[in-house]
Amino acid sequence: MKTLIAAVAALSLAAAPAWARTILFVGNSFTFGANSAAKVYRPETVTDLNGPIDGRTIGGVPALFKAMADEAGLDYQVSLETVGGKGLDFHYTQKLPLLDKAWDDVVLQSYSTLDAAHPGDPAIVVKYTRLFADAFTARNPKVKIWLTATWSRPDLTYPPGRPWSGKPIQQMALDVEAGYEAAAKGAPAVTGIAPVGLAFNRAIAAGLADPNPADGLGPGQVDLWSFDDYHASSYGYYLAALMVFGKVTGRDPLSLGDHERAALDLGLSPAQAKALQQIAHDQLAQ
Repeated sequence: MKTLIAAVAALSLAAAPAWARTILFVGNSFTFGANSAAKVYRPETVTDLNGPIDGRTIGGVPALFKAMADEAGLDYQVSLETVGGKGLDFHYTQKLPLLDKAWDDVVLQSYSTLDAAHPGDPAIVVKYTRLFADAFTARNPKVKIWLTATWSRPDLTYPPGRPWSGKPIQQMALDVEAGYEAAAKGAPAVTGIAPVGLAFNRAIAAGLADPNPADGLGPGQVDLWSFDDYHASSYGYYLAALMVFGKVTGRDPLSLGDHERAALDLGLSPAQAKALQQIAHDQLAQ
């Protein structure tokens, strides 16, 4: 009888559903994929905490992450809270009641210049990363908190009179990365940084991406930016998702393969998907 009871108990445990790991993305248009097909990518696979806007919910980088995780056999329950043109200060002061829960992973992304009023100044990111880290660890001491350091903007680099005018296109990404590194240093609960901007720089250095698409693309090159030279293109958001996927899950982006679903859905060729996966692999390895 005891043997029978033990066997039944073992079968019950085996049949019990595994709990999905929860992950929250907080950010702005750089997270929700503005000006690209990524914005409307498979929104039914993620939960938009802000609800539908104009009858639509958002997919964005979180939905690309979800597709990659599914293909890797990883079970994530993905939520996002995004508002265009806002930094972490807005999300903390205006949206905290939506976010103040026990999450397994949280991915935070702030304004593209760190501070809209003072480009390059990391003070806001440092302050609100720490406040968010305190809030999330109070709910779950084991939460993993990740920061997404975003990319250079050609519209702030090539025209005269802009914050990064006269500097190499790579410099803004380096400055943004430094700001997020300062934020991570000021909040020991932060697990790591997804260096998306540095991956953009690496794609340029490798000759895969054109540094200034406004003067025409080189042969075989891709444009990482949208038509506004500000937001990313589908190529850029795909690279961003690869970086977050690799950093959060610890899986090699190359393991997804050149026929990865999200890449095909976004219209990337297998060669382009593999090339961008290689960039992500190399940057994460560094």
